[in-house]
Amino acid sequence: METKHLIAKDKFLNESIKKAAILLKKGEIVAIPTETVYGLGADATREEAVDKIYRAKGRPNDNPLIVHIGSKEQLFELVTDIPPYVEDLIDKFSPGPITYVLKSSGKVAKNVTAGLTTVGVRIPDNPVALELLRYSEIPIAAPSANISGKPSPTTAQHVLDDLEGKISAVLDGGPAKVGVESTVIDCTEAQPVVLRLGKITTDEIQQVVGNVEVASTLSDNSEKPKSPGMKYKHYAPEVPLILVKQKSQMEQVINKEKSKGSRIGLLVSASNAKQFQAEKIIVLGENEEEIAERLYNALRSFKQEEIDVVICESFPTSGVGRAVMDRIERAATSIID
Repeated sequence: METKHLIAKDKFLNESIKKAAILLKKGEIVAIPTETVYGLGADATREEAVDKIYRAKGRPNDNPLIVHIGSKEQLFELVTDIPPYVEDLIDKFSPGPITYVLKSSGKVAKNVTAGLTTVGVRIPDNPVALELLRYSEIPIAAPSANISGKPSPTTAQHVLDDLEGKISAVLDGGPAKVGVESTVIDCTEAQPVVLRLGKITTDEIQQVVGNVEVASTLSDNSEKPKSPGMKYKHYAPEVPLILVKQKSQMEQVINKEKSKGSRIGLLVSASNAKQFQAEKIIVLGENEEEIAERLYNALRSFKQEEIDVVICESFPTSGVGRAVMDRIERAATSIID
């Protein structure tokens, strides 16, 4: 299969979006840009189209997919039994990096929900994605456009690295701005529960709805997750990753790996970049937003032929930093407290 690279910039914008929409309406799968990461999209109402997502990604079919729509009105068509606070959340945060899990109205394909009675829906804050959704007039199921388990893609090239020849097209809208997946909030009860951390924080949600809980990761492998990112290991680079929680231990861990003859890669903040030596050092940034935006690109840059182990320092957990640390912990082979 030839994977078309459709560039959605300047004069190519409308033409590329139209081509992507035609493919989606034919039941093909197309990688699309969002503000969080690139998603692998299919018509959410067609089971055979959605099944192509699972096959291309190698994704477990008990892991539900998030549905992207272009408006609040379209969102309400896909769900039912909506608590009053949901509209307040939508008015505050959508379009944006937040997904609402609600009871499905039955209009999306069964394999979108992985057999659950609920469905996750969101309105992305990306002009190319919104134009595609409005032009195609279909809800688009779109998990991250990567091989399952690998770091999520934040550029069209990341998508091609994983899925070229396996999907019909990638709609290139430039780099993702947020860099980590959306916050997912379960809105099926009187009190909402955050299922996955993202750029929109629990504190921000509390300011709108009052009390909110944060779910723990599922440990029972027989239980179906309500949200992506709850059950399976994600985000891992090609080589083992060691997360060091205490900065005072970084030098010790680095020296231990050097004594083994390991070629070392480091993930560090700008303030600590000059303190350590290694074969490859990637500086993620000065603040939580920069670190989030650059994280997946950094994880993808470590290759087996260059590096034997990645050592990552712990980053601040204010704002989106909490989501960043959640992703790093899930990617880690080992964690040193």
